[in-house]
Amino acid sequence: MTIDDPRVSENLAEMAGTIARVQDGKLIESFLRCLLTPAETADIAARWALIKALDRKIPQRKIAKDLGLSLCKITRGSRELKKNGSAFRQFLEVLKSG
Repeated sequence: MTIDDPRVSENLAEMAGTIARVQDGKLIESFLRCLLTPAETADIAARWALIKALDRKIPQRKIAKDLGLSLCKITRGSRELKKNGSAFRQFLEVLKSG
């Protein structure tokens, strides 16, 4: 499947809707670990850690060093976080609300 394949959006929407209905965080984590390779799991976890670090105003170079990420990935995360209606920002608000 390529990124332009309509099945990409269809399947992502289906997974997102299913995850939204699941109340069990351990089940969601287990699902993600089954779905993703160990390398993909580590990459996604690092990207979420990056977003949280940016939200805490940690300097980008320190984030790069601490997480082993490129400045390019950090800059992309920063841009996404600053967008109006950012999904990253919304997820951070959910996280903060407990």
